[in-house]
Amino acid sequence: MKILDTGKPSLHVFEMLESEVRSYCRSFPTIFTRAKGCTLWDAAGEAYLDFFAGAGALNYGHNNDDIKKKLIEYIQQDGVTHSLDMATAAKESFLEQFQRIILQPRGLSYKIQFPGPTGANSVESALKLARKVTGRSTIIGFTNAFHGMTLGALSVTGNKFKRKGAGVPLHHTVSMPYDGYMSDQVNTIEYMRNYIDDSGSGVSLPAAIIVETIQGEGGINVASIEWLRSLEMLCKEKGILLIVDDVQMGCGRTGTFFSFEAAGIKPDIVCLSKSIGGYGLPMALTLIAPELDIWEPGEHNGTFRGNNLAFVTAAEALKYWKTNQFSDEIFAKGELLKSGLQDMVASYPHLKGQVRGRGLMQGIAFETQGLAEKICERAFSKGLIMETSGTDSEVAKIMPPLIITESELKNGLELLYTSIKEIAAESYSGEWRRNNDR
Repeated sequence: MKILDTGKPSLHVFEMLESEVRSYCRSFPTIFTRAKGCTLWDAAGEAYLDFFAGAGALNYGHNNDDIKKKLIEYIQQDGVTHSLDMATAAKESFLEQFQRIILQPRGLSYKIQFPGPTGANSVESALKLARKVTGRSTIIGFTNAFHGMTLGALSVTGNKFKRKGAGVPLHHTVSMPYDGYMSDQVNTIEYMRNYIDDSGSGVSLPAAIIVETIQGEGGINVASIEWLRSLEMLCKEKGILLIVDDVQMGCGRTGTFFSFEAAGIKPDIVCLSKSIGGYGLPMALTLIAPELDIWEPGEHNGTFRGNNLAFVTAAEALKYWKTNQFSDEIFAKGELLKSGLQDMVASYPHLKGQVRGRGLMQGIAFETQGLAEKICERAFSKGLIMETSGTDSEVAKIMPPLIITESELKNGLELLYTSIKEIAAESYSGEWRRNNDR
């Protein structure tokens, strides 16, 4: 591994040998060698505070001691690693604890399907099952939604750039406006209801509606409690299955284990992945209302749906949810984060920023194209890892591990504030020069 004169590790090997499709290494141009808690270190020994959390896969931090201990013990005992969907002690333990710690206290009754190790696998299985149960083919998704990169998941994704990557037409789906998409004055549930009810709308009765309670990749767009409840009511009235994609917002990201708990709704199907594995190991679940579980054995399968290492780490991570303490801590840190972001927006009104989000999924949306990207780039130069979101990368997104300390959160906010301050000064200076050159 070569270190350049600049003190940064060389990315020559990656540039020469890895596909051009790589993306995050372009935003974070260094070679990481070690990670712990909320910090990563690169080959030059530089430390970086993590406001990214593996795109939401590391809610419990990097190399969590308790989870790592269980994983090492299991490996040293020659525990089963790969098992397809065979019964194993590791899977049994996870299933029992998920039922006891997560589902029962929330009054939820779901059968648990292991569809494959990614969020897209969970979404694909949910869409297939909804069509099988109802005998209908149309699925309604929403503007700015993101559900994965496989064809079915892409068909209900709103991002034009990602949809284009499919290379083929994406059929049997309809995109409807998300909450607030048509301004706060338009009730998009009624808009959708009119389409479903009108025989001349060209939209047939859908098998399901799939929704994110907060659109993370779509720009941290938050659906209101009232909107979610109205959506569930519409689905019940019309015999439409409600699918909640909780791949990124689940496992505590918004404060509660499921992001939809605050609304008091009970989706027919729930998609989970990312942090459900606890340690960053690949794992996904599709939670199915028992009466909908009409799969034939083997009708939907996959080689890596039996990742026992993930079952072990996932079961250990559930211990965070035995009481309300962890949830309360997330809510408190979420308020601290919101207050810090609001102060930044108020300090630089000419940047026209807007704070969005809930819990530890928040960010600032900027009107000026490219501004969020510049801020995130500047933050990285100061040792803070964070990404943009939104179809035009207009949002500077903050998504740290949930176990982040108050001190670390404040430190990250200070780095972000300094980055915004510098970019704001440069932006103001550039605008002043342009105005005076006319």
